[in-house]
Amino acid sequence: MKESLYRATIVITMLFNGCGGETKIMPEEPSVQPVVHRPESADGNPTILFLEVRISSDAEDYIALNKLASEYLQQMRLTGDDRYLQLALNMAKASLAVLPAEQNKGGLAALARAQFSSHDFAGSHGNAIRLTEIDPGNGYVYQLLGDALYELGKYDDAKAAFKKMDELIEANGLARVGVEQRLARMAMLYGDSAKAKIHMEKALRIAELPPRTSPETVAWCQWQLGEMAFAQGDFRSAEKLFNLALVTLPGYFAAVEALGHLRAALGDLPGAIESYEKAKGPTPGPATTAMLGDLYWLAGRETDAEREYALFSEIERINAAKGNIYSRDLLMFYANHDIKTGEACDSAIREYETRKDIYGADLVAWTCLKAGRLEEARPAIRDALRLGTKDAKLFYHAGMIEKELGNQNEARRFLKLSLETNPAFDPLQAEKARNILAAMQ
Repeated sequence: MKESLYRATIVITMLFNGCGGETKIMPEEPSVQPVVHRPESADGNPTILFLEVRISSDAEDYIALNKLASEYLQQMRLTGDDRYLQLALNMAKASLAVLPAEQNKGGLAALARAQFSSHDFAGSHGNAIRLTEIDPGNGYVYQLLGDALYELGKYDDAKAAFKKMDELIEANGLARVGVEQRLARMAMLYGDSAKAKIHMEKALRIAELPPRTSPETVAWCQWQLGEMAFAQGDFRSAEKLFNLALVTLPGYFAAVEALGHLRAALGDLPGAIESYEKAKGPTPGPATTAMLGDLYWLAGRETDAEREYALFSEIERINAAKGNIYSRDLLMFYANHDIKTGEACDSAIREYETRKDIYGADLVAWTCLKAGRLEEARPAIRDALRLGTKDAKLFYHAGMIEKELGNQNEARRFLKLSLETNPAFDPLQAEKARNILAAMQ
């Protein structure tokens, strides 16, 4: 059986070189799976090490492959190292090559999770639909489905999926954490920050009850509560919650980065730069790199800023080579810095044709404004604001569009609203909002 499977499917070879070894995922057909260099940070995770050794001795152990995919995704969330995403995708695909989805629901769920984390929301949605057909009584599959629908901008369908998830999951238990997290997210989307806070605080309380769930889940809830406080300009509460997340999970990169954003908001550029340098890690994400470049620029460190901007461009080039044709981070960077504005606008419009969420609409609006295409920008920003989301960046973009359209009263209203919502929503753009408002008085 093994020989026939090896000829027809994927062969996984784990190569280690001492404690700092690397893992290569090597297909029999080179086009099936890309080679991925295993991050050394995995060496500190005994579960990953155990599973890698197990799979190296039996590449058909689909249960171990599924578990390893989940562990790689968790490691990505902890470290921000996106090399784990491809490793997780490879493990899930290898599992499904050993045993098809109808007999391997865990493999299909692992693939849907990895696709979601890789921002392949359409792929994740398709596999989540398939899971609801294979395993309709499992509340978790509706969580996967709802998450994908949410990112695709199909909010009514997402609410229905989360409602089904709520019905199928026990009233008490750790699975309720996921329900409350998603109810909080939907409440924020519709502008009900008070309700969102109630749901997220409930998620945190459940996560902290014995038997306590993973520190990552607790820290995630604390970080999200901090982000909610920051979005409303409550910087003191945000700082407390970000630091609490770091006590729960030392070195948690999302909280470190959030503290950097907070310190920038408070005018502490050296502290903000220090936090972003820590959050950057060995494989920095594009958003982190772009923000660090902006902070260097604001601090007068132009050479360092240009280096980060160049690194940002290289990251995006690599992403494009992997098949990621567009990136919202890249398009927002172009718009914020008035670079390739026409190209950015065209790309944002193309993406919005298939992913019609409010932030996609906002990106269309902002890039169209920068490209001078005001008649396309105005309906797009209205679409972005259609749910009543209270987001300072959305209000700022709306104000800038109204200003260019000559609607001074509406421009002032939105710009004031952006600064009232969060007076330091972005190190560069918030300052522009204040300067424009002052000039309009």
